[in-house]
Amino acid sequence: MWQHTQTNGIYSLTYQLSGIDNETTQHTSLRTLLQRYVDLLWEPGSHKYNVSSFIGELDEILFGAAFSDFTDEMLDRLISALRKRGNSNATINRKLAALSKLLRKAHKMGDIRGLPEFQRLKEKAGRIRFLEPDEETRLFAAIFEKSEIYGRFCIFLIDTGARLGEGIGLHWQDIQGDRVTFWLTKNGRSRSVPLTERAALALQASDRTRRGPFTSIVQAKFRAAWNEAKQEVGLGAEPDVVPHILRHTCASRLVQGGIDIRRVQTWLGHQTLQMTMRYAHLASGDLDICVPILERAARTETK
Repeated sequence: MWQHTQTNGIYSLTYQLSGIDNETTQHTSLRTLLQRYVDLLWEPGSHKYNVSSFIGELDEILFGAAFSDFTDEMLDRLISALRKRGNSNATINRKLAALSKLLRKAHKMGDIRGLPEFQRLKEKAGRIRFLEPDEETRLFAAIFEKSEIYGRFCIFLIDTGARLGEGIGLHWQDIQGDRVTFWLTKNGRSRSVPLTERAALALQASDRTRRGPFTSIVQAKFRAAWNEAKQEVGLGAEPDVVPHILRHTCASRLVQGGIDIRRVQTWLGHQTLQMTMRYAHLASGDLDICVPILERAARTETK
């Protein structure tokens, strides 16, 4: 049943499941709740994989502690630990969004009694980091030295704008001619993009006996090789130089090359145009090409 409560003059509405005695709620852990509800809350795909990693990290910060109430103090401890690990507010918000969804489900099902107050952290609107051509050359060379398949994977990601999970989950039947279709996407909507010549070559060199060109790659091992390589080429002090920078670089090059924002949105598979507008400042500022169009229209009207 629904119950009204009042704390410091603020009313809130909570739901107590009939037939469940909150006083007998058992202690549980984040990892246990994840195992119980991950398949109900998240569909298969890269986002589900990322969520599992997020919750696993948060559980590790709490040392796998069991609880019946998830308190504000526990939430503050997580935020503090994530900041010490170099997480930006944007990254912390993504991890806490997954935590909030999991805890709300657990609370509704009677697994836990209390929930903390989640507040979105303010995110910086700074410029998006992308790789310059010389940085790409040096970084990719270092990665190729560690693993040929990792190097080809980087080429594929930077020229398609695919997320790590999308690239790893790619199957051979998803590649038709000079186009590739990503089915397991973050928002659940498939998208197809054409392949550059070097992206096509990166695929052709892959082992055809496997389900897909990059299905043998383990994300954790790839990230470890990436971090070693970026240290070797002098990018180790830059927290934004993570594998996702390859997607940013793809988008940035499209915009800088004169591709309109709507097409870039379609290429990346962004659900809203607002997400793509982060790259709009990179568009060409050359407005001189507008003048002949206006003058031609004016001459037409005066005839």
